[in-house]
Amino acid sequence: MNRRSVLLLVLAVGGLLALGIVMLASTGEFAQDAHGRPNFFVYHQLTWLVIGILAGWGTSLIDYHFWVQKRIWLYLISLVLLVCCFFPHIGAKINGSRRWIHIAFLTFQPSELAKFAAVSVLAWWYSQEDRVEGEFIRGFVVPLATVGFLAVWILVEVDVGSTSLIGATSIIMAFVAGVRWPYVLGTCTLGVGFIGAAIALLPERTQRFMAFLHPENPQFAGDAYQAQQGLIALGSGGLTGLGLGNGRQKLLYLPFAHTDFIFPVIGEELGLVGTLGIVLAYLVFILAGVSIAAKARDRAGLLMGIGIVMLIALQAAVNLGVTTELLPNKGLPLPFISYGGSNLAFCLASVGVLINIYRQGVTEQEEHQMEQMELALQVQNKVVRL
Repeated sequence: MNRRSVLLLVLAVGGLLALGIVMLASTGEFAQDAHGRPNFFVYHQLTWLVIGILAGWGTSLIDYHFWVQKRIWLYLISLVLLVCCFFPHIGAKINGSRRWIHIAFLTFQPSELAKFAAVSVLAWWYSQEDRVEGEFIRGFVVPLATVGFLAVWILVEVDVGSTSLIGATSIIMAFVAGVRWPYVLGTCTLGVGFIGAAIALLPERTQRFMAFLHPENPQFAGDAYQAQQGLIALGSGGLTGLGLGNGRQKLLYLPFAHTDFIFPVIGEELGLVGTLGIVLAYLVFILAGVSIAAKARDRAGLLMGIGIVMLIALQAAVNLGVTTELLPNKGLPLPFISYGGSNLAFCLASVGVLINIYRQGVTEQEEHQMEQMELALQVQNKVVRL
């Protein structure tokens, strides 16, 4: 396999991580919950970064088939942790959502593990049931319903963003596995309707959606405030930005400038050059990750690699869409950059799995031999016809 793919993958992730720490140092001290310590968030993020790097190093050494084989345990542990979010003194309610578990000094989101569990379950299913992917029940309804049961618990936590992320990734994996496109198209239509119903039934999400549609309406000024301030930050940066550390919107004008809305601050301080650099890094990550998955040695590796790449890529796309007001607010962090320990750790662990898929993938020599064999067969077929 071409080594450039894994090198580009590591360089893209490393660049995003470095920028994330730098921007967190620039924005973290002005956050309302910085506890009076300028580097509070930087220290915490560095701690999680070390944990994430160790996790990524570990998963890069573990055969990725291990996660496929342990899919049931991953699924059950994820389900138990998601249920624990609703238990008093265990689950933590923040900003109206019960997405976190707080034990001692550790706070994390079980939905991060649930995303990985969903990918593992689907990778196993479609690697074992490769002859039934065209069937509606066994090849489509059963695997997506299994993953959907996890997603429902995440939705109950009032986390529409992560629910949509799991749903979209599952559909893409099913499509790559060979599921008929009418099934995929129909499910996408139902998914949009389901999300619309969730928005209509959840008052907080209804307010956010209406603020997205009508940001100029004073009735929705509170919900539209954050997105409007993000646009001001992006517009103020111009081409080259105001300079690192010189941003103004982070001075308590832009809420969550160190988490979900760190991208506008990057635009304000580093300008269009900085924001386009981030987009380019994610594009490199996607292309390198898909290249690694495409050259996996088996179907399970292909599907797991695609699932991991899509989880991170779609999350980045949604965050960029929200912070530029192309999408309603979903509350998803920017992978590798935003402050958030559990998201960072699981993203790096997932990158480690991708690296393991690369290590076990088809080598360049094997690929060359297969091309020669295919060419020889084509020549032989032509001779036989003559």
